[in-house]
Amino acid sequence: MSRSPSFSVKSELSVKADPDAMQRWVLAFCIIRFDLEQGQLIEECYPPGCLTQEEELEVAFSSFPDSVSQHQNRSSIHDCIFFFRFQRHKHSKQGNGTSSEISEIDDKETSSTPDEVKSIRRSRSTDISKSSKYLYGYVFNRQRHDERLKRGGEQKSVVILSHGPYYSVFRPLLQIMGPLYFDIGRKAIEHIAGYVSLWPSPVPGKLMELPIGNAMLKVNLPPAHSLPLESGISYEESASSMAPFLPSNPSVPQGLFHDSDIFGTFRGLLLQLWLLWELLLIGEPILIIAPTPPQCCEAVASLVSLVAPLLCSVDFRPYFTIHDPDFAQLNALQEGDKYPPMVLGVTNLFFLKALRYIPHIVSVGSPAPSSSRVTIASRSTGRIPAKQEGFGLQQLSLKKFSPSSLFNAVKLRRDGPLCLMTEHKEAIWSTYVATTKPDTSILNRLIDAGMSPRVEESMSVVNNEILRRHFLELTTNFLAPFGPYFRATTPSEGSSPYADPPPLPPFNADDFLMSLSARGVGKFLSKRMRSNWLDLYRRFLKGPNFLPWFQRRLAIAENEQHRLWRQARMKTDIHLLITKMPELEIVDCFNAIERHLLGEMQLQQSGRAISDSAAMCQKLKGDLQVVFNVLPNDMQQLLLLNPQRAALLQGSSSPELTKLPGRPSIQVGVVSSNSPR
Repeated sequence: MSRSPSFSVKSELSVKADPDAMQRWVLAFCIIRFDLEQGQLIEECYPPGCLTQEEELEVAFSSFPDSVSQHQNRSSIHDCIFFFRFQRHKHSKQGNGTSSEISEIDDKETSSTPDEVKSIRRSRSTDISKSSKYLYGYVFNRQRHDERLKRGGEQKSVVILSHGPYYSVFRPLLQIMGPLYFDIGRKAIEHIAGYVSLWPSPVPGKLMELPIGNAMLKVNLPPAHSLPLESGISYEESASSMAPFLPSNPSVPQGLFHDSDIFGTFRGLLLQLWLLWELLLIGEPILIIAPTPPQCCEAVASLVSLVAPLLCSVDFRPYFTIHDPDFAQLNALQEGDKYPPMVLGVTNLFFLKALRYIPHIVSVGSPAPSSSRVTIASRSTGRIPAKQEGFGLQQLSLKKFSPSSLFNAVKLRRDGPLCLMTEHKEAIWSTYVATTKPDTSILNRLIDAGMSPRVEESMSVVNNEILRRHFLELTTNFLAPFGPYFRATTPSEGSSPYADPPPLPPFNADDFLMSLSARGVGKFLSKRMRSNWLDLYRRFLKGPNFLPWFQRRLAIAENEQHRLWRQARMKTDIHLLITKMPELEIVDCFNAIERHLLGEMQLQQSGRAISDSAAMCQKLKGDLQVVFNVLPNDMQQLLLLNPQRAALLQGSSSPELTKLPGRPSIQVGVVSSNSPR
């Protein structure tokens, strides 16, 4: 990989880094060297002191390709880019749980008991965690082979640590920063940190232009509804961003890792994508093994992207090593023990033995030709003979039916994933039977580019768009039956918008399943799923993805309903409204307007008011005065005994006369508490 030719470093134009501003995107820049005697060493960390000793160790161990999985490479320089994700711990400056508490926390946050699922209480819990639970590390690794050095070479990694899953941002940034660092050294960190400090704050779901020297990164960030509510960050979300229909613009990201290479990664396993989609949907533990870190992290990212626009609450680790603190807990699990809901991307074949009881194992990617592992050409590359019309269904299957292909399939199943110890195969080992059938019409639309790398890359873009659009449609239709629980209402004609809006429909799992069974799953899914589709919904309700997604959607629907009713109050003609009200309702209306006015004023005092809050306060004050002036004198005097209320009613406009049908005219204005009755 080479840096952008438009990028240049000029000392007179250097930008000074601002660590506080940089934190919006980057927690730290690290330079890590593999030392023959001491192991992984962090040579540089900017800004210093932002990581604990335990986190430094975890970053260092995760920033190099696993030695067990590496092959001999005779080229002088080998660069690769990948990323990892790890949990922060309680003793960390910003963490929230020790390693021994991780499993318990995960169980409480991501799983739900039947009782909890059956009756969910609405809550606007936006502060799920007071700090970032995970950190992402984006790595540019260089292996340099030199006969003059010990062991014939050296390894060094440039690492960007961030709170956000912004692979679309940091991959091209590393393509610039990585080679630049190996050209000019530490100055590269200072220059890049300076430019990152100038970037505006991340805006989820938007196309952002981020300057780096003479270059400009144009990247789409993942939408707010796909990001966890962490670090006290409150992203503005709208009901339309999570509505149960497909977006009009397919280039707008709908989930995490929207630019991952689904087609290239799972090219040899395309028929199994629907199985993998279901496994992630219901939160099954999955082990993904690949020859290299870039291949395994791309596979994990592609798999996570399949369930968009669903909020993915499964713990995914794009590149997982035996040095991760969570490995000891996983390694201790025995046959019959339940694995936590997670997707692990690994390259070390030792995991096949250490995690041999994990229920679903996926092997993807292809080793380099110089690899010591024996490869099977038809499976390892996943290549299919060129065909202009696209992929035929028979070509997509492993082979046409024959006794030999049947024998190989039986042998693969019998040998199990341990056969990867001797030869690499793209395969899936799982006893799960998918409910969703592969969509052959989608598969036949995919285009095979043959052997030309340039044409193949452009065709992969087309194929990825076809696949991502299909699974977006599949997930959207799967979630559509929950739509009525998020349907915001507006005040009906003639009713008071000052009253509290009606609550959204309560959710009960048994009632939902019974109703869904009676009305059916819809035309789109009924054609693509087997008759046991209701079981998939049952598993989804009990899995780790449902409750966080449902509560998030519910909070957004409640906020949307609040906005609609607030908007109705701004437009309401209070004079016309109260002419139709009996006296008791007018008193209730006064109390409701007062409550809303105090709420707006509290938001202003706390600095959390929205743009039209001042106009809203003026409107409510005017409405409050109008309603007050039509109340009987004795009621007015009783209300004015409250000093706070009396203050709200001060500053009234010039006296007017408000005449209600069947009532005497009453002068508008504040009535003194000493005035005669």
